[in-house]
Amino acid sequence: MGSGQVTDWQGKHVTVAGLGVSGVPAAKALHGLGARVTVVNDGDDARAREQAAELEALGVTVRLGDGDTLPDGTELIVTAPGWKPDKPLFAAADAAGVPVWGDVELAWRLRKPGAADWLAVTGTNGKTTTVQMLASILEAAGLRTAAVGNIGVSLLDVVLGDEEYDVLAVELSSYQLHWAPSLRAHSAAVLNLAPDHLDWHGSMEAYAKDKGRIYEGNRVACVYNMADKATEDLVREADVEEGCRAVGFTLGTPGPSQLGVVEGLLVDRAFVENRQRNAQELAEVADVKPAAPHNIANALAAAALARAYGVPAGAVREGLRNFTPDAHRIAHVADVDGVAYVDDSKATNTHAAQASLAAYDSVVWIAGGLAKGATFDELVAEAAKRLRGAVLIGRDRALIREALARHAPEVPVVDLGRTDTGAMLQAVQEARRLARPGDTVLLAPACASMDMFANYNKRGDAFAQAVRELGA
Repeated sequence: MGSGQVTDWQGKHVTVAGLGVSGVPAAKALHGLGARVTVVNDGDDARAREQAAELEALGVTVRLGDGDTLPDGTELIVTAPGWKPDKPLFAAADAAGVPVWGDVELAWRLRKPGAADWLAVTGTNGKTTTVQMLASILEAAGLRTAAVGNIGVSLLDVVLGDEEYDVLAVELSSYQLHWAPSLRAHSAAVLNLAPDHLDWHGSMEAYAKDKGRIYEGNRVACVYNMADKATEDLVREADVEEGCRAVGFTLGTPGPSQLGVVEGLLVDRAFVENRQRNAQELAEVADVKPAAPHNIANALAAAALARAYGVPAGAVREGLRNFTPDAHRIAHVADVDGVAYVDDSKATNTHAAQASLAAYDSVVWIAGGLAKGATFDELVAEAAKRLRGAVLIGRDRALIREALARHAPEVPVVDLGRTDTGAMLQAVQEARRLARPGDTVLLAPACASMDMFANYNKRGDAFAQAVRELGA
């Protein structure tokens, strides 16, 4: 099974690793193509048994509670993106010469002739927002498009479905890119790079290398962040098609082959005639919602990919104006007694929290949760001058408390040991006590949520509910 399309799946022995969001569609798709599919899964809980029953009814073999042993006769493994590369299953596959693909790789290989181009986005933070902005811009240009991939819409379903698209806005995680060796996007962007998921990748170098795969074989543009040299380094290292250009985005004044900001306008000096002398106005900063610095950067990256695809300037403006951000992304909940309460529960790592804190001058910061191996010194040192106070929650809050003691010793800190459902209400009440009129109480936890909440959405909902109770 080399890099070409596999046209005959009849009777091929394929093992799907993992049930869940990607595994079930992959198993169904492969079974539908005539492959002999075995699904292996580590877990054997009620949800897994339910999914297994659904697949077994179709004639798929499912093995629960053993994701480590390679089934006899396997010719290809299609893995869920979250499965770590050091799992025994993959070592066994390597020894047996069996290739491993992710669901994105499978979707890429199953595209129909003349299928839609992919405009791809990755980065530690901002991926979902940028992909949604991009889809909104493409729609405004009259193109048939969808925001797909890591955003929660299975690429397999899109590729194998009946709906026809001109171009897809594709969000890709580092996990998905790791398992997608033959993916070749029309154009792609790496928004930023900061330590994240290092427990999965093993090192920052390995993490960056997987992110950089998104540029391989790009045809028109490799879009990078001029404020983040690591993204430019990935462009330099990429093996792209002849004529593909490096296009930078910046919150400052753009040079040739860049997009940037001039006097409150987003401008393009990359996709214009005579880019040495000319610039094209795309939109106003006020068209970007919310107009926080990192979100303007997202808008520039989305605009660059759309322009690479030939979208006119007017569609960029219309698309950005039409776009509404998802919940829990710097969402203004309410003003109470002259203090703004902002929910950025989606800031699940230090890089996202740093961007969020940078958007406000005086902050009472609610932070903490599962650190996932992160350290907080750089974040706290950077934010210290903005902090009125901090309220810490969650399992790994001591790591943030210690960083505050080192880099912001004068900032008052409330350390909440409780993890019950009332913890967020108490956190908001403590934050209110510390805040002064003109301040922002900001939930930007810099940590994952699963120690106390089902997900970051539930954490943000709890914050918003607590703020509403204050207002009442």
